[in-house]
Parts: sequence; structure tokens; C-alpha cells
Amino acid sequence: MIPHPEAYLRQREQAGDIVIGMTNLPSHFKMGFPHVKGYKHIRLALGLHPLLASENKNELSLFNCLLDQTSYIGEIGLDFSKEGLSTKDDQVFVLRKLLAKLESKKKIISVHSRKAEKELFDLLCEYNINNVIFHWYSGPIDLITSIIAKGYYFSVNEAMTVSKNGQNIIDRIPRNRILTESDAPFNNKADIMEAQFNMHITENEVKKNFNELLSKII
Repeated sequence: MIPHPEAYLRQREQAGDIVIGMTNLPSHFKMGFPHVKGYKHIRLALGLHPLLASENKNELSLFNCLLDQTSYIGEIGLDFSKEGLSTKDDQVFVLRKLLAKLESKKKIISVHSRKAEKELFDLLCEYNINNVIFHWYSGPIDLITSIIAKGYYFSVNEAMTVSKNGQNIIDRIPRNRILTESDAPFNNKADIMEAQFNMHITENEVKKNFNELLSKII
């Protein structure tokens, strides 16, 4: 969905940046995978976004077929905001199917949790899912301690670093659990260097955190 994605990937590869691209549906992963598999630093994650889960339950079987093609899963999760509340039951049904498949797999998993943070966390614990990254977390402050205790990470973008709620959340996250994200093209404040600057965290610190997470699936 980024304008001129091929040029974007070439620029990121030449810069030596590690990029993990999220997908909204298994069919999107299947379409994009041939374009990224030749890159050294670019990876594609297999996703089934909660806001698309209800109308795309038929892609569950495709998710299962593609699961072994990547070490990265995302986005998956729950969205109980006004936009997603009407499909709440279908989202939970689909997520349970996904987590049942992921339970015994070594993957790095990026989750969407808007307005459903506690429900999502409980399901991740129920299925004993490891190596989870909470993407653009905006939930309760008091849940962060439990998320950290489970060994999970948080990916932070520039928009989070310039909002009061985002700053309060970041202040509660240990530095060794912080990763960076852009969430482009959906996020107007998507500069990762600015996010690092605003958090007073270095690229090397983030890289160390990512490598620590990566070591858990090797």
C-alpha cells in the first residue's frame, strides 16, 4: 500500500535497513512474497487483520498453507473499537484458529490490539504464544507490567512519541523491550529516526533488542 513499493524496498535494502512488512490478508502475503524473497534485509509477515477477519474467514486455510514460508506473523489480533465492534465474535473465532496454529511454532508475531488489549493478552496467554510485539499499543497503563512479565515487546512509532498518552505508555516500557515501527502508509508521523530521537534511544539499542528477540526463534 506504500506508493512505489518496489522503489521503497530497493532504497531500504541499499541503506541496510531491516524491514518487516506487515500484510492484512494471507492472499496479500502470497502476492507480495515473490517480490521480497530475494532481498537480504527485507522480510514479509503473514497477516490476517482483525478488521478484515469476518469477511475473510475463507482465507484461514491459506494462512495455514503459507505459515512455513516466513518467520514473521502480522498483523493479527483484535479490534473492539467502534470500527470493529460489530465483528467482535468473528474476530475472536478467527484469532483462536490462528493462535492454535501458532502455538507450537517459533515465530515473531506483531499484534493489533486496539480497544481489546486485555482480551488479546488473555488469549495469547491461553495459547502460550511467545515472541509477541504489541504494535502501536494504546491500552491500559496497568496492563503493561503483565505484558512485560510475559516477555513481550512493544513497537513504537513517531506518532506515539509526540502524544501525551503515547509518552505515558513509553515511560512504562523498559528500554530493552522497545522496537521501532513506521506503520506507513497509515501513519502521517512515521519517521523512525525521529521516534528514536524523541525516545532518547539509539539505533544500536533497538538493534540489540531486535536481535535478542530474533535469537528466540533460531
